[in-house]
Amino acid sequence: MINFPRNATQHLQSLFAAFPVVVVTGARQVGKTTLLRQVFPDLDYVVFDASLDLEQARSEPDLFLRNHPAPVILDEIQYAPELVASIKRAVDAQHAKPGQFLLTGSQQWQVMQALAESLAGRVAFVELSGLSLSELTHTQAQTASTFWLHRWMQAQEQGAQQAFADQARAASRHADGFYSGNLQEWLWRGFMPKAQTLDLALVPDFWQGYHRIYVERDARLAGEVGDWHDFGRFVRLMSALTAQEINHSQLGREIGITPKTAQRWLRMMQATFQWFELPPFFANRIKRVSKSPKGYLVDTGMACHHAAMSSPQALGSHPLFGALFETAMVCEIRKTLALMGASANLYHWRASTGAEVDCIIERDGWLHPIEIKLTAQPTRKQTLGLQGFRKAHPDQRIGHGLMLCAVEQPRWISEDVLALPWNLL
Repeated sequence: MINFPRNATQHLQSLFAAFPVVVVTGARQVGKTTLLRQVFPDLDYVVFDASLDLEQARSEPDLFLRNHPAPVILDEIQYAPELVASIKRAVDAQHAKPGQFLLTGSQQWQVMQALAESLAGRVAFVELSGLSLSELTHTQAQTASTFWLHRWMQAQEQGAQQAFADQARAASRHADGFYSGNLQEWLWRGFMPKAQTLDLALVPDFWQGYHRIYVERDARLAGEVGDWHDFGRFVRLMSALTAQEINHSQLGREIGITPKTAQRWLRMMQATFQWFELPPFFANRIKRVSKSPKGYLVDTGMACHHAAMSSPQALGSHPLFGALFETAMVCEIRKTLALMGASANLYHWRASTGAEVDCIIERDGWLHPIEIKLTAQPTRKQTLGLQGFRKAHPDQRIGHGLMLCAVEQPRWISEDVLALPWNLL
């Protein structure tokens, strides 16, 4: 069994040293339990189940915590919601002493809301995503400051874009400076730790089981789903819509459900960490360029399974190839920003003329536009969206543009747009 280093390790340790309660959230099988057991191997550990009231945790929560005093890891806390009030009392009794409870959860529903509300100021949340390119490549966990994205934004703010380009070019020549795996296989396998350890022939079986458990178990426990067959079709529909603007009022027409049901199911996918959206960027909060968010499936492996791709080679000529590449790159950006804490916002932009930019990062008064293209030969013409964004916001502090693509080394494709290899670390 391969133990992948998780870049959230140092951040998790720092939070547990500062807060009484730390909650690690994320999709099923993303590695939450493995991370906590590796980082805190000596702590008491309890995992809850929906069908079993383990040690009467739900019926006798105070007694349960008495038998499992802090510090303790409580896995899948959403299956024991009655513990929330008892955890609050235990934290208060210790005068909010740091390092008491480590919790995990794969749903953002009532239990997580109750934790946030009842323990305001005493609880910290860490969202764990699938494996990043860095975690697949390195043998040790990395910190946010080592990633190309952090270095790029720092260079922008210091006017050192050329120095960054030179350093990135040098890094791209060394094996530890980039992910050396095949692009199509990376997208096809997806980002789940288990999917990395399987033979290619077994990866479809993994995703088939993942989809079935999610639809028949996780979604059923998370909310109201009247027809499991229709919900499964809805999940497949959203996989096909990844990297597109989402019109919530039109969702569900293709599978014959009401817009209200479609919106509720989409919220469920978001709450169970299977889907996320980028809001539209607008300098003026009253007048928006586009009101539609852009939506993404959290794992390209699941999208490939839903599209019935039998192998990585099938992806090369598939119509979804470009959308899945964009999905993976946006996921990589989100993973890096998560390590930076709540210090950056992520948007997309599209004008009424059709000009668009895939990602706009807002941090420290700067806007960092990023375009994502599945090409090895980027051209100046492909920077029109970046140019349009700059012209539409002349009063904003906008850094040089980036284009993430399949170039082998960084190179400038216009005076203020740098093409960067997708696999740079």
